[in-house]
Amino acid sequence: MIPTLSWTPEGVRFLDQTKLPLEESYVLATTYEEVAAVIVAMVVRGAPAIGVSAAYGIALGAKNTKARTAQEFAPEFERICVWLAATRPTAVNLFWAIHRMQAVFKTLLATGASIVQIQRRILAEAHTMYAEDIAACKAMGAHGADLMPDEGGVLTHCNAGALASCGYGMALGVIRSAVERGKKIHVYADETRPFLQGARLTAWELMADHIPTTVICDNMAASLMRQGKIQAVVVGADRIAANGDTANKIGTYSVAILAREHGIPFYVAAPWSTIDLATATGDQIPIEERPAKEVTHHAGKQVTPDGVGICNPGFDVTPAKYIAAIVTERGVLRAPYAKALKKMELAADQV
Repeated sequence: MIPTLSWTPEGVRFLDQTKLPLEESYVLATTYEEVAAVIVAMVVRGAPAIGVSAAYGIALGAKNTKARTAQEFAPEFERICVWLAATRPTAVNLFWAIHRMQAVFKTLLATGASIVQIQRRILAEAHTMYAEDIAACKAMGAHGADLMPDEGGVLTHCNAGALASCGYGMALGVIRSAVERGKKIHVYADETRPFLQGARLTAWELMADHIPTTVICDNMAASLMRQGKIQAVVVGADRIAANGDTANKIGTYSVAILAREHGIPFYVAAPWSTIDLATATGDQIPIEERPAKEVTHHAGKQVTPDGVGICNPGFDVTPAKYIAAIVTERGVLRAPYAKALKKMELAADQV
């Protein structure tokens, strides 16, 4: 297990993903504001990890409050939630986690819980979400392993691995599970410009697990597909709309088109908390615009002319028609996704 984030008596300890792969160091956040700053700076990243981080940020806010009663804490609690909600707009897991914590607090407020009871219960909920994420990733891996080739190349884009979750990973969880079953997979990791999550993070993770990995520049994928080196593509997601349209790291859409052109299955692996049934299509998913400096500079050095225009969306949306299957902890879904997602949601509600 990779220690992406963990609760300690002093605060939340984060593996600093901006320093990988050359330096393994940690950041300690002792306030909810510091947790928010860690999320914004991408010290921690990946939709599931962001959601759990926000839950722990709320737990820190409750721990540090000077309020003496639940009623006195209520407006502060909402300020904490609003602060954390402003960090990353695309990853729906962030809002899912905050809404879940709000529901817990609402119940506690209605039952007249003390501040100490609120602090304990909110922290317990965050711990539960942490454990649920690991279990969900393991289940996703089990469901998705069957989709992977017995032997061959698997392309992935960005990092939907242990570093993007609480320890096992979504797309990389599928790959890990397939390898554990004896499948002979060679991973091709898109570098994923401009933040290089594939080159820095995916490669670091898979090498630690001794899974054969080759990093390629983003513009090499088509050539490798034409050469027959790629048998499947598996990626993560930051938000999946009710019709199956999927937002993931910028560049995913082009990979999906290339996979379709070359007859290669394109899979998405994500926990159910990433599915946003309230958003009808991908056109309604908010796309985060990242700082221009991520494009204008590399390794601290400027690589573009002064004054040039910069476009740096953090995500793009892959239409559902390009997705061969969506893998969740509840099972594998196939098109038509609107019907499949609704059916799976109804089945879960009846349990």
